[in-house]
Amino acid sequence: MNRKPEPVQVIKQRRDATLDQLIGNVPYIQFLGIHFDRRGDELTAVLPYQDMLIGNPLLPAIHGGVTAAFLEVTSIIQLSWARIWEDMENGQGGDAVPRALPKTIDFTVDYLRSGLPRDAYARARVNRSGRRYASVHVEAWQDNRQRLFAQATGRFLMPPQGVRDGG
Repeated sequence: MNRKPEPVQVIKQRRDATLDQLIGNVPYIQFLGIHFDRRGDELTAVLPYQDMLIGNPLLPAIHGGVTAAFLEVTSIIQLSWARIWEDMENGQGGDAVPRALPKTIDFTVDYLRSGLPRDAYARARVNRSGRRYASVHVEAWQDNRQRLFAQATGRFLMPPQGVRDGG
């Protein structure tokens, strides 16, 4: 039986609502002010500049812990987004959003230069994602995508498929 295709606006609203619900489960994302620009299945994390992000006021430079957290959050949300994409596209919407997010096993950050007092952007690429483990590479930049200020590689323990509670 052929189903009539959904209107583009309905699909866009379902995707946006699912992403909002996914990031709404992580209070630290709201604390840092991170939001995500979505283009299809590609996410770009945006860390808007705020004075509270500065770690060294003499430079001034974004705190290294903020940079690491920004990269780690970007990786976890990208992993979760990639995992729920198929369910969401089958019309499950918010039902596809897991409450249990991937857990960090290890996360190595390369600080390439000081993060300047301005907005920062990051994109994560899932290198491998299996039922239990995943590997992600993430890059952050500010004014020029080719001039990274930090990058990281992480390994994550994936929650079992179908886990919808905080466990």
